[in-house]
Amino acid sequence: RNRISSLIVGAFHTAGQLRWAAPEPYPYIDRLEEVKSDDADALRKQLDEAIRANDQARACAIVHRYGDLSLPVRPLLDLLLKYAVSEDGALHAEKFYQTVTEEYATTRAAFRSRQFIALARVTASEHGFPAPGIQQASELLKLS
Repeated sequence: RNRISSLIVGAFHTAGQLRWAAPEPYPYIDRLEEVKSDDADALRKQLDEAIRANDQARACAIVHRYGDLSLPVRPLLDLLLKYAVSEDGALHAEKFYQTVTEEYATTRAAFRSRQFIALARVTASEHGFPAPGIQQASELLKLS
């Protein structure tokens, strides 16, 4: 009985979110032509700059290019993880990072890079909003 009730409440909540969904995908495709590098290190450096500038469209375009080139995933995830644990956006950065990495593992290869494109956008949007306690934790661990 509770399971069915939970499903109904979840569906109601999700349906209520539809007004926030855009009819078109996030407009970053026109920014792809700006991203010319084929080098993984250079692309990650550009991504880091885009994140720090809160440039969501550029971050998406860079990760799109990174995926098109089938470059190593782990270094990209390491960069995004750095922000997932230090920043606190509206989408709970570390939870979204975990969701994306889990979804990546189960998504068909043709669609996997979309997971990281979404994570890049969220990461760029959350930069500049430090996670609660990050400063104190850094001090206690003598990281800063």
